[in-house]
Amino acid sequence: MKRAIFPGSFDPITLGHYDIIKRAISLFDEVIVAIGINADKKYMFSLEQRLEFIKEAFKDEPKVKVETYEGLTVDFCQKIDVKFILRGLRNPADFEFEKAIAHTNRDLAPIETVFLLTAAKTSYISSSIVRDVIRHKGDYTKLVPDSVRV
Repeated sequence: MKRAIFPGSFDPITLGHYDIIKRAISLFDEVIVAIGINADKKYMFSLEQRLEFIKEAFKDEPKVKVETYEGLTVDFCQKIDVKFILRGLRNPADFEFEKAIAHTNRDLAPIETVFLLTAAKTSYISSSIVRDVIRHKGDYTKLVPDSVRV
């Protein structure tokens, strides 16, 4: 069974994340959306809210699971016996950043990173942009799945 994790903070999940997950469903038997917990990071949404946003967005998709983890992503992969890390790429800067992480992960464990390019229509969306729109009371609904309501 081919399983992949899609790690991130998902603060909040965006339509870009949603698109990557939906497309990964055809590539893997199971896609685990893995919400990383970083005690030093200040989040807009609680862990419970982020879990609910994702679970609700994929409630009708049995191949998508949602988990939380702390520590290194590769350690979590080994703990749950996952061989693939899924990452989305929006632009060349993402590629350079993600490439360094992928090489490091492969040095640490026998885990492969699979990159999917974001769809052109969502390539400009990031969680930080969504948070900024929310803070300034803008219409964020065009940037996130319907499950994200604040």
